[in-house]
Amino acid sequence: MAHAPADGAPDLLWRAGPLRGDGPGREDEGSPGGEAGPRRAQPAPPPPGVAVLLMSRLRRSQLPWALWRLARGGRVLAGVPGLRFGRVLGSGANGGFGLEPGLDCQGVFALFDRLDDAERFATVSRWARAYRSRSREHFAATLLATSARGSWSGQSMSAVLSPVPGAPVAALARAAIRPRRLAAFWRHSPPAEAELAGAPGCMLAVGLGEAPLLRQATFSVWNDAGAMDAFARHGAHQRAIRASYEGGFFSEWMFVRFVPVALRGCWNGRAFEALPP
Repeated sequence: MAHAPADGAPDLLWRAGPLRGDGPGREDEGSPGGEAGPRRAQPAPPPPGVAVLLMSRLRRSQLPWALWRLARGGRVLAGVPGLRFGRVLGSGANGGFGLEPGLDCQGVFALFDRLDDAERFATVSRWARAYRSRSREHFAATLLATSARGSWSGQSMSAVLSPVPGAPVAALARAAIRPRRLAAFWRHSPPAEAELAGAPGCMLAVGLGEAPLLRQATFSVWNDAGAMDAFARHGAHQRAIRASYEGGFFSEWMFVRFVPVALRGCWNGRAFEALPP
């Protein structure tokens, strides 16, 4: 479990479109005779702020397919329209946070610039349909970031929305754990995990990872920011955060808060909004 730092339909503050550089043949008006002037470097696009999380509890007959996708990693997402960053993720047993792997549980985390690209990926894309058709349970969240710190494999995110008081919130905490700090990290993790499982106001919580033990993530959805903050700033979770910072457990980390645009499907028997067939 990666530990999170304690920290209507709202307006979208920023939506990226295609970058517009100088077109071919554009003339520099200050050049004599209309000769083409030097081309200006195109600015780098802002970090994305739109995310999709897919979670699937796959049928046992689909385990070879699931393991093949884990082995290929983010390459299975090649060709997703508008994708800026993507990872295929494993999970603990029953979608939890323990050391026992859950081979039948798998997730995808994907970042986009545009909300419409994210929604199509989460609902009607061939990637989403492939998971749904093989799953006993499938959950999809479309998310807009309200705050973001850190990075994931060098990829950062940017806030594209203001927080909405009283509305549901989601959080992603991801960390790359230093090998020499692995035992210390996992000593602190089980008590925090046990608290999360029964935390008041927690609608959903799943444990995810890119690599066993070393690259871990937690995704959770809460009734509101107050419920999430009450969990994050007290008890075993607060102690785990303090130990992580003081002990230098992580070589890289990212923590993002989101407003859920849509929560669809079913997870651990809880039904959300309906997904397409």
